[in-house]
Amino acid sequence: MFQVQTPVNRSAYFLVGCILGLGLATVAQAQVAQPNPALPTASAVGALAIGQPEPSPVLNPRHPDTYVVQVGDTLWDIASTFLRDPWYWPEIWQLNPEIENPHLIFPGDVLSLSYLDDGRPAVTVTERGPVSGSGLVDRLSPRVRSEPLEEAIQTIPYETLRAFLSRPAVLQESEFDTLPYIVAHPEGLLGSAGHDVYVRGTDAAEGTVFDFVHPGDALIDPDDGDIIGYQGLYVGQGRVLTSGDPATVFLTETSREALIGDYLITEESVAPATFLPRAPEEAVDGRIISVLDGVSLIGQYQIIVINRGARHGLQPGHVLSVYRTGDTIRDPIRESSQSDLKVKLPDVLAGTTMVFRTFDRISYALVMEATNDIRLLDTVRNPE
Repeated sequence: MFQVQTPVNRSAYFLVGCILGLGLATVAQAQVAQPNPALPTASAVGALAIGQPEPSPVLNPRHPDTYVVQVGDTLWDIASTFLRDPWYWPEIWQLNPEIENPHLIFPGDVLSLSYLDDGRPAVTVTERGPVSGSGLVDRLSPRVRSEPLEEAIQTIPYETLRAFLSRPAVLQESEFDTLPYIVAHPEGLLGSAGHDVYVRGTDAAEGTVFDFVHPGDALIDPDDGDIIGYQGLYVGQGRVLTSGDPATVFLTETSREALIGDYLITEESVAPATFLPRAPEEAVDGRIISVLDGVSLIGQYQIIVINRGARHGLQPGHVLSVYRTGDTIRDPIRESSQSDLKVKLPDVLAGTTMVFRTFDRISYALVMEATNDIRLLDTVRNPE
């Protein structure tokens, strides 16, 4: 697999690559090494975990022999051009040591499909575009990376993912007794940017910055009925004007109204999202337990919560297939008899999702493709 070096931190980052669009001029060149043939690939490890033979990348039936990278392409788009399953891209990407910056892909570059001695397909840059390396063109790296918001072409609004990439997104019930909270608004004012709120439970000094989080729905694990936590909905940020009980906090920005009872959490630095799309190394079999905004039908580029997390081996970048859970129906032919009265219909492949943030027992993921209706409690498993 590729080794990824974290890019230089900047004040604002935009998730691009396979999830978002491309920016104008990269901030950092990630170092990506060629796979070591002596080491097992992620798909091989995953296959062993599931007890199946190692799968191999399958080419897209309509794949080209060569492809010229276009402005606005994403890694997911390019991988889909060559592969039936884009998450196998790391296994066919080959570096060309004869060209400058072989780990980067530029618009105008020519990608060529060839075959190794053992018959496996491989894609490499065989010709650089006319302005590659000038610093004036878009650049792709064979992974997901972060770019400054002001330099990025948006495919997914940055604010949609911001709270989930760098802010606390899950609240534990045990925290409710210790976290600061909004106790009141000044009379006649709404809890929006540019206004003050009164807060209890903190002795923070003047100038301290907090994130405001609204407690959302309980996240219940359908496997055992346990409440894993509560979805923390990002409200905005505020700065302490005066300390005391209550303290006065000025709302510097809001994405929704700050309500009485919303909690304050110490601001976290915005971390770049750098990860490689790939299949999980361990067998995963979970359920969708929540969706952002509470819609009933889930589509492309919506954020979902699944009941599998770090303890189950999930990491940012892991790609999972979503299966529409088959209904259990009454057999209309044998309904008069007592045998085989009910039958469960098979699960149906409904889409693909990518994990971008993990906690102990849950993960947040972005729906990359939706080929069928996706609903709450649908199943997520290793891609086949």
